[in-house]
Amino acid sequence: MKKTLLATAIVGALGASAAAQAATVYDQDGTRLDVYGRIAMGVAGGGPEFNNAGQKIDDGAEFVDVYSRLGLRMSHEVSRDLTAFGRVEWRFSGDERTGPSGNGNSGFNEVRQSYLGLQSDQFGTFQAGNFDSFYNQFVSLPFYWEIDRGLEFAGHPKQSRGDSIGYYTPNLQGWTAFLQAKHYSERGEVEGVGTTEEGAVVAPQGGVRYAQGPITVGLGFVEDVERGGGNGEMLYGLIGSYDFTDQFTARLGYETRDNNDSYDLRGANDENGYDKVGVGGTFTTGPWAFAADYYNVDREELDDSNAWVLGTYYNVSSNFDVFLELNDGDAPTVDRDVTLGDLTDDVYWLTGARYHF
Repeated sequence: MKKTLLATAIVGALGASAAAQAATVYDQDGTRLDVYGRIAMGVAGGGPEFNNAGQKIDDGAEFVDVYSRLGLRMSHEVSRDLTAFGRVEWRFSGDERTGPSGNGNSGFNEVRQSYLGLQSDQFGTFQAGNFDSFYNQFVSLPFYWEIDRGLEFAGHPKQSRGDSIGYYTPNLQGWTAFLQAKHYSERGEVEGVGTTEEGAVVAPQGGVRYAQGPITVGLGFVEDVERGGGNGEMLYGLIGSYDFTDQFTARLGYETRDNNDSYDLRGANDENGYDKVGVGGTFTTGPWAFAADYYNVDREELDDSNAWVLGTYYNVSSNFDVFLELNDGDAPTVDRDVTLGDLTDDVYWLTGARYHF
């Protein structure tokens, strides 16, 4: 129960719960089709009181969808050591009926993942399409447990999620190496109008992970090109976790991105070069799970900051869980001059429930 809870309640945002609850629709002659998903809704409130323009905004409570989704997972055994696979996953807004034009035809609003590939126990896995960043899957994963906000290290969209190819090796006595590339094309653009000076751009990422027994450590890099929301410099990360017991896991990480002197910030939430240190832990007991992380962010051109995130999760059943998450991305330093109001002013909170199928 403890490990199952950790996989479903804490890492549920990654789809681990979907894998556990998927329903097999067809399984014959080496061909398999699974259907999975979740309906998740909650209430969110708090957060920053001012927008990027410095205008005061309403930070009251709101009924929200919490990343509901529906997916298909497909596979076919080509041989004893080779499997062809595919996956497609959509997001939909489960909290309301209104579409973009107010006519109730919202339906699915995002193709979250769509990719295909080949997997070999001997030679590794190759895949192409729209999928989560390998850096996130193999390096920053120990810190990626939140359902919503709080992750300060590079997340699943980092130079990924579309027009990507990737390869990772089989598990070699605990070691796995990975390499991925995302292509930003200018095909069809009018020269001098829709094109840029860089032309087509490829953003590579790669690294290694060691996972054996209670230890997991990942070391990776991402060429964080501006076309994909980066600052045009290299990003590096060294992140790991250690299972002290079946119930308690601690994690520690460091991530850095070089500064680009010619880079212009794109808004109040953008950043150039930085050094980030994160520390946290997860504790499970029975149907309960508790997680907490703290980050110190040292920025080259902006103020330094502290950030923290807390999460509490309860498995009502193997398919149904409830949760509460708290996050402050720019928390004040605790000293004698800090009041309780200072500590709670910009705290974002989210509570709700999810049904996995």
